[in-house]
Amino acid sequence: MIDKKSPIPIYFQIEEFIKKQIAEGVLYPGEALPSEREFADEYGISRMTVRHGINNLVNQKLLYRKKGKGTFVSWPKIEQPLSGMTSFTEDMESRNMKPDSKLLVFTTIQASAFVARQLQISEGEAVYFIQRVRLADELPIALERTYIPVSLVPGLTKEVLNASLYAYFEETCGFTIHEAEQTIEASLASEEDATHLSVPINSPLLSIRRNTRLLDNRVLEVVFSHYRGDRYHFVTRMVRN
Repeated sequence: MIDKKSPIPIYFQIEEFIKKQIAEGVLYPGEALPSEREFADEYGISRMTVRHGINNLVNQKLLYRKKGKGTFVSWPKIEQPLSGMTSFTEDMESRNMKPDSKLLVFTTIQASAFVARQLQISEGEAVYFIQRVRLADELPIALERTYIPVSLVPGLTKEVLNASLYAYFEETCGFTIHEAEQTIEASLASEEDATHLSVPINSPLLSIRRNTRLLDNRVLEVVFSHYRGDRYHFVTRMVRN
């Protein structure tokens, strides 16, 4: 791995070696790296040099540290284009990842003034409240809260939530989903977020609100999602006029 006679700095050789092992699947996401001392002893180099290379990979988000436990390989981020409109299930399946959900709450409530405003219905009107942890390949990605007017989808059941809601709306309900307005901002993980997403409190999250409309302009749903900042990022492409 290490060529001490090479003009390439040793710390950079360490970086490239670890990157290669990750790319080839020798090191896999969540796996612990050997300690700095083990690296140093095996290749006859200083721990400071090893730390330099590993720090660079931590800064690049390829590795992460757990206090008192060591350094681990990061999970690759899921890239989501900001063009087009798909469900979480469709997004994950398009990446050959296994989508899943952990249902926390499924109930009917009266719409608060805020929720009613988002759904463009009367305050106090019946709405479904659904809270789920969304998973990809069994790892938590997002904590999601969804509100849907009962009057629009009176037959909604827990069983429907095992698959894509959008597919149910379109194929079973006969709706034509037309467009959605989505807002994204940075936030920090609350205690509830941290518990369900397996991240430390105050970890960076992407807070997303999506208001989805049907072809006749009725609001079908409003969804509030907290995505893990270390697992998810959005990409947009722009053309200068």
